[in-house]
Amino acid sequence: MIFSSVSLTPILSNSWIASRLWTPNWRNGVFSSLTLVHTFASSGSRLLKNKNHYKRLVLSCCSRSFSCQATALSHTNSNSHAVSSNGQLSYGRLLPCPLENSPPRVEHLVVTKEGPVLEYICKALDLPPLYVEDLIQFGAVYYALVCPKPPPTASPEQIKVYEEVTDPSVLRKRASIKGKTIREAQKTFRITRPDEIVEAGTYLRVHVHPKRFPRCYHIDWKSRIVAVTDDYVVLDKPAGTSVGGTTDNIEESCATFAARALGFSAPLQTTHQIDNCTEGCVVLARSKEYCSIFHGKIREKKVKKLYLALAAAPVPVGILTHYMRPINMAPRLVSEDFVKGWLLCQLEVLECKRIPWPRSEIQSRYNLADCGWALKDFAYECQINLLTGRTHQIRAQLAACSAPLVGDSMYMPAAIAEMVSPGSNPFGKNKKLCTNENDRSLTIDEWIAQHGKEPSVAVGLQACQISWDDGKHCYGARSPWWR
Repeated sequence: MIFSSVSLTPILSNSWIASRLWTPNWRNGVFSSLTLVHTFASSGSRLLKNKNHYKRLVLSCCSRSFSCQATALSHTNSNSHAVSSNGQLSYGRLLPCPLENSPPRVEHLVVTKEGPVLEYICKALDLPPLYVEDLIQFGAVYYALVCPKPPPTASPEQIKVYEEVTDPSVLRKRASIKGKTIREAQKTFRITRPDEIVEAGTYLRVHVHPKRFPRCYHIDWKSRIVAVTDDYVVLDKPAGTSVGGTTDNIEESCATFAARALGFSAPLQTTHQIDNCTEGCVVLARSKEYCSIFHGKIREKKVKKLYLALAAAPVPVGILTHYMRPINMAPRLVSEDFVKGWLLCQLEVLECKRIPWPRSEIQSRYNLADCGWALKDFAYECQINLLTGRTHQIRAQLAACSAPLVGDSMYMPAAIAEMVSPGSNPFGKNKKLCTNENDRSLTIDEWIAQHGKEPSVAVGLQACQISWDDGKHCYGARSPWWR
């Protein structure tokens, strides 16, 4: 049975029957209970079996790879999908890369009969084989041995499907999950080959519209390489790209394109992250062993990172301290006052100097959003020593100081709202006292609503230098985009 996201009407396709479950809120994308960091290795799986007689069902499954040219205009397109005469999206291939992302679409399926994963998804979701093959290449298809628990918003029919496929009497008959706890069996792994075989009861999650990164096809990647050693590569990451990829797209990433530019056969490993809209130095490991070593250096605080930030207002020199709400969702909320359970955020502003606001042609080149900041004669370039490394830390802290980054379409609107109406920020200097928990929750929701969307390409932030082992290894980026 396929539960349509619109009508929940059963749809049957020959002998193949899938149970489409739930589509959670697009901001979450996936269930919070799922672990998305595991990568499936076909040699170690008891669930997915490679059978020779199924190979004929796969169309050029493993021979194709996506090319990566220094400047590949032919790999981008203004439209993501064609629209058919009946108004429905028509799917072809994931390349050329669209210039804009399609609305999020994540489908959740429960397999009811063993077969090739590519053919199963094609029939369950009415997608062409080459498009599904591309999704698998992009890392946009996941599986779990056992279906995870549905969210509270699931319908009674969806709950019924979940209860049927996870009934203990059903699970006891599945040899693939013997010796595993339910929690272990609900962990998700990527499908890596179109000819993998999925057994009945397997949960599948398909990211039909992966997040795309068209800038990857317009970068001279060799010119962005800062250093290459036997253990690591230092890359000057361009703004508008992802370091190691996203949950639904590991193909269009800095790690992938840098490895191809250098002619490496083995993939590069991500050792640390910077925001997609941030440019600058990142270290990519050439082996899992060095990746683990570098992670250890970060934990032991042996890695030092310097940033250049282009703020819309002056920032005081010295150490800024805030506390960040421990919720893994943007926007990141910070408080000037200590809040129990919130994460310490500290940065040191080493220098702040006034420079001209970026010219209009530079703003257009990097697709900077006009967020409504009134004074655009001057900006303020700050050199920052990052003392704690939280997601969005510099962006959130400077915005809380009424000095948001130039082009930051997420945090600048909220900073402007607080300046226009002091007290809008429930964690700022002018915060209003709430009489009860309901009022407090409402105030927080209203403050979150004041924030905008994530920047499409760049903001005024560069990881200008990275060093470790007391400066034994030290690397710098080129001049920032605004100079």
